[in-house]
Amino acid sequence: MDKKSNICETGGKLTIKEMPEDERPYEKCEKYGPAALTDAELLAVVIKSGTQNERAVDLAYRVLKLNPVYTGINCLFHLSMPDLKQIGGIGRVKAIQLVCVAELSRRMNRAETLCNVNFSEAEQTAKYYMEYLRHMEHEEVHAAFLDVKMKLLTSECVFKGALSKSLLEPREVFSLALKYNAAGIILAHNHPSGDPTPSPEDVASTNRIRACGEYLGIRLYDHIVIGQNRYVSMKELGII
Repeated sequence: MDKKSNICETGGKLTIKEMPEDERPYEKCEKYGPAALTDAELLAVVIKSGTQNERAVDLAYRVLKLNPVYTGINCLFHLSMPDLKQIGGIGRVKAIQLVCVAELSRRMNRAETLCNVNFSEAEQTAKYYMEYLRHMEHEEVHAAFLDVKMKLLTSECVFKGALSKSLLEPREVFSLALKYNAAGIILAHNHPSGDPTPSPEDVASTNRIRACGEYLGIRLYDHIVIGQNRYVSMKELGII
């Protein structure tokens, strides 16, 4: 046990060491497994140590309530390092640990989804990008570069910002497509509003990419717009 977590606290609170053994996150995990831990207890294991006045579990509870809109464990997807450092006891190192936990969760989800994803199906393509993109508070456009059998070669972010302000440049997409010798691509981007309805700018960007792809012999199979647990396929809408 980290020595810092054993510091006696003011206000009559118990230290981690003084808590009943079944309520200590480390001992509870060891005895019952990680599924037995609450969200706050899981975060406390990551945070490791509290302050003179708060246990790691108390800090974890404050993290879970920090975002006014997204509460609970999903708040980690919506908290930046400056946000986290607003909490007394969460400094640079703890903030880095917490944002890395969120990123690790995103990547694990995508890696697991990729094992069975069929990129010829819009629903499966949307599922691959959903957990990564739906929590973003800014727009990102990702491109899936595919071989002739529509197997994924790689996926990369090709644009950050808002398509309403600056159209996605085909040059950025097709320079990567040529680099990876891709036969086709699928675009996916998010709407932070949660509404996946394509905007006129989305449609204009899609048409530019499709036209350039036809000229280069690299097919644009689809453009998926990700909302909050919803998606729209421009292929299914007949735009592509």
